[in-house]
Amino acid sequence: MVLSSREKMIQLQKNTANIRNICVLAHVDHGKTTLADCLISSNGIISSRLAGKLRYMDSREDEQVRGITMKSSAISLRYAKGGEEYLINLIDSPGHVDFSSEVSTAVRICDGCIIVVDAVEGVCPQTQAVLRQAWLENIRPVLVINKLDRLIVELKFTPQEAYSHLKNILEQINALTGTLFTSKVLEERAERETESQVNPKSEQGEQVYDWSTGLEDSDDSHLYFSPDQGNVVFTSAVDGWGFGIEHFAKIYSQKIGIKQEVLLKTLWGDYYINMKAKKIMKADQAKGKKPLFVQLILENIWSLYDAVLKRDKEKIDKIVTSLGLKIGAREARHSDPKVQVNAICSQWLPISHAVLGMVCQKLPSPLDITAERVEKLMCTGSQTFDSLPPETQALKAAFMKCGSEDTAPVIIFVSKMFAVDAKALPQNKPRPLTQEEIAQRRERARQRHAEKLAAATQGQAPVGPPEGGGALETSPQGEETKGDEHQVESQTLKPLPEEGDNHESFIAFARVFSGVARRGKKMFVLGPKYSPVEFLRRVPSGFSAPPDGLPPVPHLACCRLESLYLLMGRELEELEEVPPGNVLGIGGLQDFVLKSATLCSSPSCPPFVPLNFEATPIVRVAVEPKHPSEMAQLVRGMKLLNQADPCVQVLIQETGEHVLVTAGEVHLQRCLDDLKERFAKIQISVSEPIIPFRETITKPPKVDMVNEEIGRQQKVAVIHQTKEDQSKIPEGIQVDSDGLITITTPNKLAVLSVRAMPLPEEVTRILEENSDLIRSMEQLTSSLNDGRNAQMIHQKTQEKICELKGKLEQHLTGRKWRNVVDQIWSFGPRKCGPNILVNKSEDFQNSVWTGPAVKASKEASRYRDLGNSIVSGFQLATLSGPMCEEPLMGVCFVLEKWDLSKFEEQGASDKHNQEQRDVAPEGQGEAEACLGGGENRGPQDGGSEPSEKKTSQKGESSLMDCYGPFSGQLIATMKEACRYALQVKPQRLMAAMYTCDIMATGDVLGRVYAVLSKREGRVLQEEMKEGTDMFIIKAVLPVAESFGFADEIRKRTSGLASPQLVFSHWEVIPSDPFWVPTTEEEYLHFGEKADSENQARKYMNAVRKRKGLYVEEKIVEHAEKQRTLSKNK
Repeated sequence: MVLSSREKMIQLQKNTANIRNICVLAHVDHGKTTLADCLISSNGIISSRLAGKLRYMDSREDEQVRGITMKSSAISLRYAKGGEEYLINLIDSPGHVDFSSEVSTAVRICDGCIIVVDAVEGVCPQTQAVLRQAWLENIRPVLVINKLDRLIVELKFTPQEAYSHLKNILEQINALTGTLFTSKVLEERAERETESQVNPKSEQGEQVYDWSTGLEDSDDSHLYFSPDQGNVVFTSAVDGWGFGIEHFAKIYSQKIGIKQEVLLKTLWGDYYINMKAKKIMKADQAKGKKPLFVQLILENIWSLYDAVLKRDKEKIDKIVTSLGLKIGAREARHSDPKVQVNAICSQWLPISHAVLGMVCQKLPSPLDITAERVEKLMCTGSQTFDSLPPETQALKAAFMKCGSEDTAPVIIFVSKMFAVDAKALPQNKPRPLTQEEIAQRRERARQRHAEKLAAATQGQAPVGPPEGGGALETSPQGEETKGDEHQVESQTLKPLPEEGDNHESFIAFARVFSGVARRGKKMFVLGPKYSPVEFLRRVPSGFSAPPDGLPPVPHLACCRLESLYLLMGRELEELEEVPPGNVLGIGGLQDFVLKSATLCSSPSCPPFVPLNFEATPIVRVAVEPKHPSEMAQLVRGMKLLNQADPCVQVLIQETGEHVLVTAGEVHLQRCLDDLKERFAKIQISVSEPIIPFRETITKPPKVDMVNEEIGRQQKVAVIHQTKEDQSKIPEGIQVDSDGLITITTPNKLAVLSVRAMPLPEEVTRILEENSDLIRSMEQLTSSLNDGRNAQMIHQKTQEKICELKGKLEQHLTGRKWRNVVDQIWSFGPRKCGPNILVNKSEDFQNSVWTGPAVKASKEASRYRDLGNSIVSGFQLATLSGPMCEEPLMGVCFVLEKWDLSKFEEQGASDKHNQEQRDVAPEGQGEAEACLGGGENRGPQDGGSEPSEKKTSQKGESSLMDCYGPFSGQLIATMKEACRYALQVKPQRLMAAMYTCDIMATGDVLGRVYAVLSKREGRVLQEEMKEGTDMFIIKAVLPVAESFGFADEIRKRTSGLASPQLVFSHWEVIPSDPFWVPTTEEEYLHFGEKADSENQARKYMNAVRKRKGLYVEEKIVEHAEKQRTLSKNK
């Protein structure tokens, strides 16, 4: 097929029904980019000989070096089938777990996807992840089972074994799809309990069937993969061949004379053919009959490979002539059998026809977008579609229609921003010169030459010129003009490199969902928090001013579409307009869009639901420039990096460090390379990875470090541990035997009693999962407190809050947790974390579920103002714990008592004194006495102790300044109380854990285990993959130990095992960081110093050192060893 021209592409873009937006998804190294190469070569963009070697979509240098894709990139392909011409926007996406955010950006703007599975490795962890991502975005998948040549060449399977192996892979994938479907059905059923109940005792299959009839667009036909459905293709991308069974059904229906429809149903499955009766029978394995798939398809491919690999020339020629193919002399003589296989198979079973044919037949066009998907995209957070304003609901029709009329609203979703070198933009490229321009330049060069000659002849003897002139005009003329052309080109290009130095150009990777995107059109940019309700409230209905004339609405900006591009892999083509349903690049949005955004011509459109990323960014490093003078470049570079990468986070910590948070080691390396070479262009130094920990407390242990029951054994000496415990708590703070801390504020006017308790693991998990819901509850409460008219709380949100409360009540049972859920006052840190503050004080009741007590009395309002200080103290305490200033997790603080009686007496007496002295106006003193604080340093903080009330005015004011505002004292006191309450309980560190999936052969298992155990890893399960010699090992590994893990495993196993690390959970490190031996058994076991490695203490000290906190260490100052004379002889 010839290379498609830009005009042809523009023409194809207008026929929405024949557009297919697809992405290629798979586990790392399953052959996505090689498959993409084969499809691109069918359009003549690259040579078919280079397909698979060039990896055209991997345009970055580090992608080529590492051999993995690191970004999703798009290309538009043409495909003609049965008189119809299709435009296929193909997006190649990464398979490495570190770049799964790029998969999310690709999936959002597609309607269908190709799932690629390696025929040898089968379903891998990342295959499950991408299938789940596709499922969540409601896009339809088709399956490509790739690398079939490995079954022949590497594993040396017989066709029969290969068939059962492929059947097994299909079953695994369908089982995965089944679980996803069932979970969706069960969710829907929970939502619609009122509808017809399904008998819970019926079988799973029946349930799925019953419900699939009730669910729109979810019938089983396009859910499951089966070759007879036409949604599975078998390929070997590296050898350039692929087939679906319909190809063979067509051939054999003519040869054998059996109907094509019958063959389509029976070519896959246990059917065999009775050649005498010309009938297809259900296979009976006992008779040793071969299934049709083996007999008619696989055996032919196997015999071809066999002939080529054994160099059986006669057989090869026979096969080639019988298939009616033409093989070039170069391929026929080539020494590498792979080249011959490629030459024969790519003509016999061209992969592009099989895959693109399936895509055009089975995957939907933009017109077939489902109503369910549209509603999902338009409903952010806990909204339902019905709760959106009517103007917004009207846009659903525009989505479904995908119309290109001028009246249709233009809706574009930008899924990511990517950086392009300014030189690569089409408008900056030197365009080829036309014939006229070349002629003009030649003429100009001649004139210039003639002038030079004339100038020379005036100064010289007038004899030589006529002869020389002719020569000069003929011979150097070509060179001269060439030089001139170069000169002109370099003049036009010269300013560009500087521009490129200043900034990379950012292009938005986007798709038009409705309307026509035209160059220069003004659009609204809707931020993720934009609410059309807010806009419609501020702007009267039927308002039709130009976008610039609108009143300011939060999270709404206005921009122009400066330039539109057709994305062609490494190239970009300029476009004037893009019809709906197409993928495009948009230039000039870098000032309006950070990572992703919704652009719309009508402000009543809601922002699309945010992308859901599978990987959590967990690896942090601090960066700084080698030369401090280049700090500005680093800051600018980090801003650009933040925009160019969908997953990276850029922060400035309280300590002033610039921190990069990335998804894993490979991702981190890519970000640092980009920062050095593209965005900041300076030398940077990078810290050791900053590993996050959490602090928590546990129940007191029942046994000690040598598994002796505590309390039964004989204590040796009450050694320094008890002294240490006492030294932790300063004087003036009372500690009860059960860990209740009682503490007074510095001015002795308020008394707080706080106790810390560990939360059950389930509760911590629930709080973590519902952090978004807790955040929205918090926003609601704060808007009520501020007296603002809070947005109407939505029914569904209300239900979710009740459900959360119910879950907490279910898990917090028992005597000590009685009524605790109703008394929860706040969550922390940052008001949405996995710690809770419970208010058991009698005087003031406040709950996070109901909001504060009604503003009945002055007393209540005073308590509420001071209550905010208590909550702030709790937030500070949970944000940085006492061990190493890391956030807390799974801790419940109970405020048992909160005594303000002295403070009230003090307030009253102050007021009395003021009235007598007439120092300040009456009202002010009263107000200040009520409001304990904020910025007012009111006289209530004055005489701190009743005994000093009668001191002079001067003394009183000095005391007031001594402690600061009362609210501030409460914050500090609450924070201290929480910290001391933690310290009297057994403290533990929590480490972040990765789940680690390793595929390895049996002979290197021992080495894999050695690396895991060295790095504190724990193996959860190990299973052998059926039909192969590969083992799958599932393990957990602390993030702190994971740096360099992948490299070490590859080195130790000679590249035979490669791990996939995904952040999983937080886990308590069992050892106590403050442990010292106390009993005789412990002394015997651990020795006097007990200086064996304590994992928790090692981590804690490392964090404290990094933060510049005090670390208790024995440092050797004088390391001279005494040498005896005998050794020196």
